Amino acid sequence: MGRFHRHPDGSTHTHDHDHDHDHDHDHDHDHRNVGDHSGYETGDDRVMVLEKILSENDRLADENRAELSGHGIRTVNLMSSPGAGKTTLLAKTIPALSDLRVGIVEGDIATSLDADQLEGLGAQVSLVNTDAGFGGECHLDAIMVRAGLAKLDLELLDLLIIENVGNLVCPAEFDVGQDARAMVYAVTEGEEKPLKYPVMFHAVEVIVVNKIDLLAHLRFDMDVFRENLEKVNPSAKVFELSAETGEGLEQWTTWLTEVAGHRA
Repeated sequence: MGRFHRHPDGSTHTHDHDHDHDHDHDHDHDHRNVGDHSGYETGDDRVMVLEKILSENDRLADENRAELSGHGIRTVNLMSSPGAGKTTLLAKTIPALSDLRVGIVEGDIATSLDADQLEGLGAQVSLVNTDAGFGGECHLDAIMVRAGLAKLDLELLDLLIIENVGNLVCPAEFDVGQDARAMVYAVTEGEEKPLKYPVMFHAVEVIVVNKIDLLAHLRFDMDVFRENLEKVNPSAKVFELSAETGEGLEQWTTWLTEVAGHRA
């Protein structure tokens, strides 16, 4: 038994070989890869457990989506690596969306530091810490988001933004009940990240390229980044902005307004 893959449509398969893939498959490589279990005597059992975990998560995500939709709420799952600027972006975004009733589910392994930054800006904020699981889960899953929803007054929301735990791998593999996925990517991370972390870059509809105020101090080539992104996700919308200065913010807030079903 080889490597286990799970596709966005819920289908799964294993590759029964170990060699590198120099040939093309006729399936979409936007899949969830939970690792090579061929070296374990319990490999088949491990795959079965992982399938059950992901299937249960998908069921709960659908329930989250139905509950949010029932309240007329549209939901964005916002992801990034640690330090890319999600919280700073949200601190600028919330006041700019004054015509919308915004809620935030703030995911962090530990502390309320990011949630505290968002308090008092005009949004409902619900903190979800993941440190109860295995020293700290590197992502939010559907049941964690459900716990966060319980602390919000859903009757008073139009738009929910889930700030996922900072990680460029795991958050992209877990449906949490969102209507759209976006990520924040900082120019300080280098042009090659779409190629090194394709699952994340392929999973999102929008990529916010943040910290453009630092471009004058970096050897960063935006054209090379866009070329790399084109290889992974040619349909993604790209918004270049600075969450620090607010430059370019309007294209991001316009998109959020459209997601919420309101006129920009």
